Amino acid sequence: MLIPVIMAGGSGSRLWPLSRTKYPKQFLSVTDEQTMLQKTLERMNGLEHHSPFVICNEEHRFLVAEQLRRVNASHSGILLEPVGRNTAPAVALAAQMTQGIGDDALMLVLAADHVIKDTESFHKAVEAAIPYAERGEMVTFGIGATSPETGYGYIKTGASIEVNGSDKGFSVDSFVEKPDIETAQEYLKSGNYLWNSGMFLFKASVYLEELAKFRPDIFEACTQAHESCFGDLDFTRMCPDLFAAIPDESIDFAVMEKTDKAIVVPMNAEWSDVGSWSALWEVNDKDDNGNATRGDVLTEDTQDSFIYSQNKLVATVGVANLIVVETKDAVLVANKDKVQDVKAIVSQLKSAGRTEYLQHREVFRPWGSHDTVSEGDRYHVKQVHVKPKEKTALQMHYHRAEHWIVVSGTAKVTKGDETFLISENQSTYIPIGMPHAIENPGQVPLELIEVRSGSYLAEDDIVRFDEQTSKLGGDY
Repeated sequence: MLIPVIMAGGSGSRLWPLSRTKYPKQFLSVTDEQTMLQKTLERMNGLEHHSPFVICNEEHRFLVAEQLRRVNASHSGILLEPVGRNTAPAVALAAQMTQGIGDDALMLVLAADHVIKDTESFHKAVEAAIPYAERGEMVTFGIGATSPETGYGYIKTGASIEVNGSDKGFSVDSFVEKPDIETAQEYLKSGNYLWNSGMFLFKASVYLEELAKFRPDIFEACTQAHESCFGDLDFTRMCPDLFAAIPDESIDFAVMEKTDKAIVVPMNAEWSDVGSWSALWEVNDKDDNGNATRGDVLTEDTQDSFIYSQNKLVATVGVANLIVVETKDAVLVANKDKVQDVKAIVSQLKSAGRTEYLQHREVFRPWGSHDTVSEGDRYHVKQVHVKPKEKTALQMHYHRAEHWIVVSGTAKVTKGDETFLISENQSTYIPIGMPHAIENPGQVPLELIEVRSGSYLAEDDIVRFDEQTSKLGGDY
């Protein structure tokens, strides 16, 4: 039985301003209309497999649930990490969960933020790896190196290993950290090195055995955290303190570099971990001038550039080798050869106490989303979407009043002891200190404009009366 385990954690900043701490790249649409997470799930079509487990940071839970819902993706659970603890603990917890499905279940560990354009070759590599995993080997997938990359780790291949007539696997001679350019050129020339993809296939039981052998501290801490797991809507939670006590370690360091069961299966599937804007330019389709564009973009005398528009018309004239990215609240212009320095801009934003590194204007909640339209010292204007049959928490505010205007759909409003309906072009006023909630009782999305006014407008001015929503966290 093949069980995909989709690693959807992480909050990298290398694709800022599209990626943010609360909206990292796995939730972005970077090559077509589907997000990287959705593409990872779609990639499993054609392989016989059980519904996948998804692992993500707790603060991204609603993003994951909504993106799965939009593509009608079934899953075996969404495991929430209270804090980041790297891949070794995350996979250990997933392994303990998969054992409830089958003792000999094969775990296919995939990252949600990779691009694989050749799905057929991906399937062939997985199918070639299955006999090794069934025999008790721990398979890692190595990508055929096509250039001397310094941003990837490498795997040096050993002897060819045959199992059940398949000779696609090799013993692992060694794992190698990211090299300098001269060393990477030597690796490429030798033909004995593959890029380390961070994808794995092994029995859940074998992984736990090897983890207990080499890192018993991680194994014991994960076991205690797993025993504290409980269900919450679509999510699986655990005791935050027990999870935080787990040592932070990667699969490679904890197990794969130590085990004698490591096998590498080559995969040539047009893979990229999309670790920079230049990498994203490489994996996207380009016009005759070498430009990759997304959104409302016009170019004139422009070459070898990546131009992304989220909200406005972006036009370029007489430029080359640029990255231009426009979002609702930020614009990035960078030389394509300097994109690794984008992280320095993110550091500046953090140091200045600005929010543009943290999240986009649009914020997702279990009931829908809200998007900031305009704001000043004493007012905020938001566009609010409420999904059919969903409801915000019953709440109140000490420092702000709110005015709601329905744009489309019908809203069921709770205001103090009153409950009433308002529809398109109707509005209601919520005074300071008034308990209130809004519900979409209909079958179509509810859209409204919310105008906040008062002396203090931050999200933490909120008192919730709904225990369930309070437990889930977030505003509204």
